Amino acid sequence: MLCVFLAATAVVAPLWFRGDASGHDFLFHLASWMDVSSQWHEGIVYPRWAEWANWGFGEPRFVFYPPASWTLGAALGAVLPWRMVPGAFIWLALAIGGMSMWKLAREWLPGPQATAAAVLFAVNPYNLVIVYYRSDFSELLAAALLPLLVWGALRCARQEWRCVPPLAAVFAALWLSNAPAAVIATYSLALILFTACAVRRSLRPLLPGGIAMAGGFGLAAFYILPAAWEQHWVQIAEVVADNVQPARNFLFTQANDPEFVFFNWKVSWVALSMMLATGIAGVWAARKRREFGEIWWTLMALGATSALLMFRPSDFVWRHLPKLQFLQFPWRWLDVLSVVFACSLATAMSCMRKRAAWVVGVLLLAMTGATATAMIEDAWWDSAGAPVLSEAISSQRGYEGTDEYMPTGCDRSELPGNPDDETRLPYVSSTPAAPVEKFDAATGSVAPAKDVRLHIEQWSVEHKAFTVNTAASVTLALRLLAYPAWEVRVDGRKARFEQHPVTTQLLLPLGPGTHRVEVRFRRTWDRTAGGVVSALIAAALLVFAGALRRRRRNRAA
Repeated sequence: MLCVFLAATAVVAPLWFRGDASGHDFLFHLASWMDVSSQWHEGIVYPRWAEWANWGFGEPRFVFYPPASWTLGAALGAVLPWRMVPGAFIWLALAIGGMSMWKLAREWLPGPQATAAAVLFAVNPYNLVIVYYRSDFSELLAAALLPLLVWGALRCARQEWRCVPPLAAVFAALWLSNAPAAVIATYSLALILFTACAVRRSLRPLLPGGIAMAGGFGLAAFYILPAAWEQHWVQIAEVVADNVQPARNFLFTQANDPEFVFFNWKVSWVALSMMLATGIAGVWAARKRREFGEIWWTLMALGATSALLMFRPSDFVWRHLPKLQFLQFPWRWLDVLSVVFACSLATAMSCMRKRAAWVVGVLLLAMTGATATAMIEDAWWDSAGAPVLSEAISSQRGYEGTDEYMPTGCDRSELPGNPDDETRLPYVSSTPAAPVEKFDAATGSVAPAKDVRLHIEQWSVEHKAFTVNTAASVTLALRLLAYPAWEVRVDGRKARFEQHPVTTQLLLPLGPGTHRVEVRFRRTWDRTAGGVVSALIAAALLVFAGALRRRRRNRAA
């Protein structure tokens, strides 16, 4: 494992000198980690509402975005300076990926070749794309688990029932890491099981594999069920809007956006080179296909499928297979191809003489180093991201939100508080909104509540309480988006709230007099049900594992 750790260290070493590789999703993830960290200080163990998104109006980000990456990022932020957290996250993900691949490769390869597979997977070209160009930390974490998914699926296909709970746990971990990667994992697991059925000419592999898949869904139900049910409360269709539709992101796409096309072609050349290397290695290693048997055919099925799905002729499949559209980018199948890439190259090296294998290994490392160097020189480096975001949260200004997590009907560009003159609409104020203001129904504008006496008792993430004294009827505008999970009580009684027609800002009509207002983020039925399902499935898998262990002991006795 020392080789894997050294390879991971080499990948993150440029961050020590150049700052952060500020890729496409860098600020999104860093803001999430900081927001979660601040909520942990308030005693909220599992956040649902991102308090400082949309310049303090918030969004239900943590209902929909899988928890593994933002939990790990926030945990690292609790023990490290924020400027060190991205590098530490990347290092951990690459190390986990290398160890996962070593576990898989040891199924059929000797130690040196298994180590080669682990290193090749940890620093494969697509991982470098994620690290230096995309900064999709959650996908990097999910990709690290894919070799374990293949390992567990192969074991289950061989009727090794003791591997059902571990496979269920890995499958659940993928769903809790990254939703697009989880969809890929679901189809990949199904493909592995059907390939095993074809090789064995039996449907038996479907039973343990299917139970493991169902168990994985159950373990992750505390996240999956709320995310699925509450989708109709937000603009989730924005996930596949415009340039993030699969049809526009096949390899070597054509479009009128030069920057978009330029990045697509960079990824396309990476994909093509990985396909070429995998194909050559596969042909070289084909002489041992009978020796490897089921593993060989599984890797070939995964490699061929992932490659085909990156090209435009597969558009029909993308339009008709359930949830495949939510992958956004067909080249995300490089996560799977990376597994086949590393396994094929290591297997081909095992078929060579020792000296030739060493030469090939050195050449591969040199090519990987050259690829990484080119990406490092081409990446966007920035040391200001963490300090700026930290200051934005500590000053209570907040940060930019996300289109797909906006409540239905919300136009977040109309929300005040954006300090960037280039992205803010000219008529929208850059001044952050006050916690409570007044809404004028005649003009549709929100202004300071000067003729209303306010006393804020508490203004935390999930609980806001204040008293208001007004001589006339008034409609208050809270610095909060009107999401159905909010529960408002006025003078102890449940009250109906309204929403701004453009921004969906939460509006609360009040009559004259003195009132006490409480706003709480209530636990919806789907979150309760999801938690119960996860607990029951976890208990069932533990009982199942214990029963299998006792059965083996009895047989041994």
